[in-house]
Amino acid sequence: MVRKFCTGRHMQTVALALQMYTLRDLAGYDMPGTLRSVAEIGYRYVELAGFGNLKSAGEFRKALDAARLKVCSAHVSLDDLESDLSRVMDDQDAVGNKAIVVPWLDERRRRDAAGYEQVADALNRIGAAIKPRGFTLAYHHHDFEFKTFGGRSGFDILFDRADRELVKAELDVYWAKVGGQDPVALIHRMGSRLPLLHLKDLAAGPEARFAEVGAGILDFPGILAAAARVGVQYGIVEEDDTYDTPPLTAVRTSLENLRQLGLKP
Repeated sequence: MVRKFCTGRHMQTVALALQMYTLRDLAGYDMPGTLRSVAEIGYRYVELAGFGNLKSAGEFRKALDAARLKVCSAHVSLDDLESDLSRVMDDQDAVGNKAIVVPWLDERRRRDAAGYEQVADALNRIGAAIKPRGFTLAYHHHDFEFKTFGGRSGFDILFDRADRELVKAELDVYWAKVGGQDPVALIHRMGSRLPLLHLKDLAAGPEARFAEVGAGILDFPGILAAAARVGVQYGIVEEDDTYDTPPLTAVRTSLENLRQLGLKP
């Protein structure tokens, strides 16, 4: 049974979104139809991971408007941000998005502490460059950031060096747990630096496997209460692999379970 949580009057409401990477195969041949399905399930916001089979931001915006969805944030590679920042900002403006998230680090960038320091410096430069146009920058972690170098994790090295006003965090509760962290404690620790939170569950068992939100072992009442307490703006559902479950069924189940927990789309 899904346990409910209570935010209390003093806490902010966390809006609910869907990371489109979960539906990447469907979006790869029919993004407009996929967006319509997302809206029909009950989501109102999406986080982008490319434009699927659409050729431009303009085409995507038309499909987005037709489905009556809005963009809360977008994953954009660090390589793209470094090589063609103006185009990235133009595309994100076109789809109505102002939150850009770096979703991944190539292994060459994370081999040692110096690598994480260099990434933090790059994020500072990008965050400063996009701020005049009203954009914010965030970094999304996996589990590898919690590897330590001389007693400090890559996660700590990156976020300690990055300017907290220029570089925000998008925590992922699944990867935090797999990385040996307490997701609730990490949410509290990041506090106001945390506008975006990835919601995915960890299946019971010896292997790290994804599960629909509320179907695994993570403490989602505690996670959502902590998110509301620190002012998270969007809780973003994602399931990197849905295995034998159709992806649209999986994201519907996550939404239904989150509704039972008291979170509204």
